[in-house]
Amino acid sequence: MLHRPAKRATIYRMVMPEHTCPYGLKSVDLLRRQGYELDDHWLTTRAETDAFKAEHGVKTTPQTFIDGERIGGHDDLRRHFGLKVADPDTVSYRPVLAVFATAALMALAVSWATMGSLVTIHAAEWFIAFSMCILAMLKLQDVETFSTMFLNYDLLAKRYVPYSYVYPYGELVAGVLMVSGALIWLSVPIALFIGTIGAVSVFKAVYIDKRELKCACVGGSSKVPLGFVSLTENLMMIAMAVWMVFWTM
Repeated sequence: MLHRPAKRATIYRMVMPEHTCPYGLKSVDLLRRQGYELDDHWLTTRAETDAFKAEHGVKTTPQTFIDGERIGGHDDLRRHFGLKVADPDTVSYRPVLAVFATAALMALAVSWATMGSLVTIHAAEWFIAFSMCILAMLKLQDVETFSTMFLNYDLLAKRYVPYSYVYPYGELVAGVLMVSGALIWLSVPIALFIGTIGAVSVFKAVYIDKRELKCACVGGSSKVPLGFVSLTENLMMIAMAVWMVFWTM
């Protein structure tokens, strides 16, 4: 029975007392999952790292070598194995879909815990309210960056800049109150106000002006495209406010 020689790779990566390179760890894991045995060389000082980079004419570590050929860093290694490499500038709906999925699971969990059933009217209400709270939290992580992106398309914020700073707080207050069912006289007007202005602003920017913008719905550093999902966020707030008015009549 013939035995294939083991596949071997050599990797040089930073492993210092104050810093272990995360891309080095990812490269080691990837090589092992691809069936490689490793010669794992640790660069344990800054001087040792700088000397290695100068010797091989590279700007970063880790660096992987296979069959004597330098493959490169972690992204280069993924390309070598035909794997996808994430583009940091690629637009994606994933962040906002993650928010909605998390809010839906939370709503179902609370519905089950309080009512013993997954499918309830309250579950739908909590889904919208939880979504508002999570989206507000993401905006509040960096209000300044959110404000800058928001000013690209929101009609009221363009006329009155402080509104771009107030918006996430209003969304959070309305969401929390809607979860609790308290102070409906306050939560409904807030949700109707910011939801209506937001929906009109997104519709105008995307469907009338045909502008290609990033949405600030999950924070100012997101790559979510402004469009249908952004419009849905605002329509959900309006629908929740209208429903609560109907429910309390």
